[in-house]
Amino acid sequence: MDRWTLHWLEASGSLDEYRAEVIGEFDTACKTVSRLLTPPRLDVLIQRVPGETIPELGLMGRAYRSTLFSMTLDPDNPNWLPSLRSGALHRQIVHEVHHCLRMAGPGYGWTLGEALVSEGLAGQFVRHLLGSDPEPWENAVSNADLLCNPVDLQALESGYYNHSEWFFGSGAHPKWLGYTLGYQMVGRWLASVGDIDGATWINVPAADIIASALEEGIVVLKP
Repeated sequence: MDRWTLHWLEASGSLDEYRAEVIGEFDTACKTVSRLLTPPRLDVLIQRVPGETIPELGLMGRAYRSTLFSMTLDPDNPNWLPSLRSGALHRQIVHEVHHCLRMAGPGYGWTLGEALVSEGLAGQFVRHLLGSDPEPWENAVSNADLLCNPVDLQALESGYYNHSEWFFGSGAHPKWLGYTLGYQMVGRWLASVGDIDGATWINVPAADIIASALEEGIVVLKP
């Protein structure tokens, strides 16, 4: 794993008990990514911060730029050990690596539509490499509800959107709607184009996937 440098930030709590297992998961994730493309050179911040993770997992990743992401761990969360030992940490590492790769290409994006595509691509990238089921946030809203409540194309093109409302349910939208919608948009696009290479997994224009979603009816043009 010479491509990734792990930086352990332990002023807020020691991770010595889990260090070897966490390193093992990063090593495995690096090998997973290498099956499709050369893993990027990355710095990874690893920190223990109680209460600052996805409650259902006891961990949370965040990509900052093309060469840096963080993984916050909470061993006090009862879901932490199952996440470490059942593959959830592995999947989250691969997810964040995709974000970094896309940030090095077209970027995460500034509009709602671009954010949906970036999250959907990262989720489907994990599924493609690992054959895993959707994460809970990628399957939080039924397909029937997505089709009954299609998103206005104009909203997707706006750079002035509330990320927390769309992705975390802090407002009018259901919790995790953005993750589920993005996952479905990318999934339907993948079904229409077939096999794609590593470069396309990273660099596909968001507009291509949004156009496919428009054809599928989960995005609409409203008068």
